[in-house]
Parts: sequence; structure tokens; C-alpha cells
Amino acid sequence: MRILIATDAWHPQVNGVVRTLTMMAEAAKTFGVEVGFLTPDSFRTFALPSYRDLRLALPDRAKIARLIDQARPDNIHIATEGPIGLLVRRYCRQQDLPFTTSFHTRFPEYISARLPVPESWIWRMLRAFHGPSKAVMAATPALASELRARGFRNVVLWPRGVDTRLFHPRAADLGVKRPVFLCVGRVAVEKNLEAFLELDLPGTKVIVGDGPARAQLSRKYPQAVFLGSRQGEALAEAYAAADVFVFPSKTDTFGLVLLEALASGLPVAAFPVTGPRDVIGDAPVGVLDDDLQMACLSALTISPQDCVEFAAGHSWEASARAFVEHATTLRAADPEGEVMEFAAEGPHLAA
Repeated sequence: MRILIATDAWHPQVNGVVRTLTMMAEAAKTFGVEVGFLTPDSFRTFALPSYRDLRLALPDRAKIARLIDQARPDNIHIATEGPIGLLVRRYCRQQDLPFTTSFHTRFPEYISARLPVPESWIWRMLRAFHGPSKAVMAATPALASELRARGFRNVVLWPRGVDTRLFHPRAADLGVKRPVFLCVGRVAVEKNLEAFLELDLPGTKVIVGDGPARAQLSRKYPQAVFLGSRQGEALAEAYAAADVFVFPSKTDTFGLVLLEALASGLPVAAFPVTGPRDVIGDAPVGVLDDDLQMACLSALTISPQDCVEFAAGHSWEASARAFVEHATTLRAADPEGEVMEFAAEGPHLAA
């Protein structure tokens, strides 16, 4: 069984999409499924103006077709709505090949935070992109329900996992005053980091990650410690050296870092929104409250062992099995799909 995943997000990017795809593919090997990738590595790329560390591919249709033919996949999955995803989608439609997609990023909120573009336009474009998909994979039940309510079809659940061999409690020390309140992720406006950095908390606030807002935030909040990007053991040690994991984002569809923190014995403090609400639910491993400061302080009383035991129930093998099931079980869908056109007033759909 060979599955080809088309993705615009790839190494050296450090984000939940890349980690999800690579960990899922590794786990799929254990039950005989080969997952290959069609990525920006095969094309020229350019850096996004506001994200110099993120590069978009400049693919061409002929090379896309050649790479797919060479891969000879049994199934095709499109993970992102970028240039590669768009051209692979077009190829599949022209060749009458069924494909599946996944919804990872809330682009309407991300784009509206930077540009005066109505969120309704972006949702319409995303609905059109995913329209012909035989299965649109969502990470949580709440996100799946939201997508269905917004008119997405064939929405299925694809849960995430965590590598407990890497992320687990261990002796570690960041050399700062405790308690340590840790936040891990891209340092950008959509992550709502200022809601965390403005809090009056004891100990030390620590940020792991990089992004376009890092320089400005580090100047504005000199009392916080910005460690930059960390991966592998260095990232695992940062988790283990903290006391509470703070997740101020209100736009994430899941938040893979939540499971990594819990596996490391860190209770979570977050807003009661999609992502943390779906990962944690009513489990006694975090505090979700609109008062983030209260959530942070209350989380200090939670048992680290409860967090570890909770995370142990989320394996990458289970995630991979769900992905393969959806990718290989082609579901009935409207064969026409939706075609997106643009007019002066914005995007609209045509038959």
C-alpha cells in the first residue's frame, strides 16, 4: 500500500503540520503502509514577506504530473491548500483520480489578522478547495462539527498522537526562577502570545519558538526568556524543566504541543476554545478559563503524573491507522465538486 501526501509545509519548518505528517508516516510503516511525500524540496521556493523562515514552492503542472506518475501511489492525500496542494488537486480532477484532504490551519483568522480580507471570503475558498475531497480529515470532534456547519462535506476524524519515548518527565533545569510557565510555538501575532506575556505571574515566563514577532516581543517584554527554536531532545528538556504549559492561542485547530507538554508531566493553562478544549475536555490535566492568569496559577496544583497517564492514551500508531483508513476508504461525494472563480467583489463559486 502506497499513499502519496502532497504538502506545502515541510522541513526545515518546525510546526504541528510537519510533525504530524512525519510522525504519522513513521508509525504507518509498522503495519505495512508506505507513505511518500510531494514537498517543496522538488521545486524552487520563495520566502513569505512576513515569515522569512517559511518558503512557498513554485511548482509547475508538468513536474507535478511526472512526480505523481513516478510515485505510482495507490491513494493521494492533499495536506495543505498552498501551491503544491492546488496543482495536485487540479491533476487529480483532470485525471479523474479520487483524493482526500486534511484541514490543519485556520487561514481565515490568520489572514484577517494581517490583511483587510473578510473571513467569509477565505472560508468560501477553503470550502471550494475541499469540495471534491472524498474525506476531509479534522483533528478534533469540535473542528469536524464546525466544518460541517460551514458547509464542508465528507468530514471525518483524524486524531493526533504524541511520541512518549521523546517527551516524558526527566531531570532538567533552565537555570531560571521557578515556577516556570512555558509556551512553545511559532512567535507570531495569531498565537496571542501577549495575552500570556502581560500576565502577572510568579517565577519566569519562557517562550520556545521563533517567528516574525520574536524581536518585537522580546524588546517589549524583557522579563520573559526567549529561547528560540528547539527540536528533539532540546525541546523535550525545555518541557521537562517547566511547571505549567501555557497555550494562549485561540485559533489553533488542535495544538500538538499540548500533548507533548502533557506527556512531559506539564499541566495546561489555556482559554476554553477549540484545540485545548478538545484535547483536554474534562480531564483533570489542565485548567481552561477565560481568565488566563487564574488558569496558570490553578494549574500549579495539578498532578504531573495524571498528565503523563493522560498523554499515554494518544499514540501515533492509532493516529496513523485512522489516517490510512480514511485515505484508503473512498467515500461517496458529489462528483462535480466546486470550482472557484474570482470577481471584483471577491471569490465566488460556480458549478
